[in-house]
Amino acid sequence: MNTNAQAAALPDVVAAYIEAVNAFDVDAILATFADDAVVNDASREFADPASIRAWLDREIVGDKVTMEVTEFARHGNLMVVRARYDGEYDKTNLPDELVLTNYLTVADGKITSLVIVHNRPSPY
Repeated sequence: MNTNAQAAALPDVVAAYIEAVNAFDVDAILATFADDAVVNDASREFADPASIRAWLDREIVGDKVTMEVTEFARHGNLMVVRARYDGEYDKTNLPDELVLTNYLTVADGKITSLVIVHNRPSPY
């Protein structure tokens, strides 16, 4: 499936999240999350709106992070979005093409959990 078709298949709130990230719009990004959402990025947990906003301000919008969806799949209630990331963050020891996997759950049109992982290839 090509990237345009994958993006079209994304649930509205997930598409809105990615669009807001790419627009560097903290308020629009935060509006995609439920009040009790949990985010885990780089093994760090942000479990309230204030800490999620601080993470967004500093590490997403502040670092001008962009996402280009490369793959989307559903596994029951879990959505898996793989995306190429770029931005002005510290790229030391990262691959030239950084692809991160986003594991999301959604309820009532809002993101309730987001876990961002830099997966390694499976040995099996």
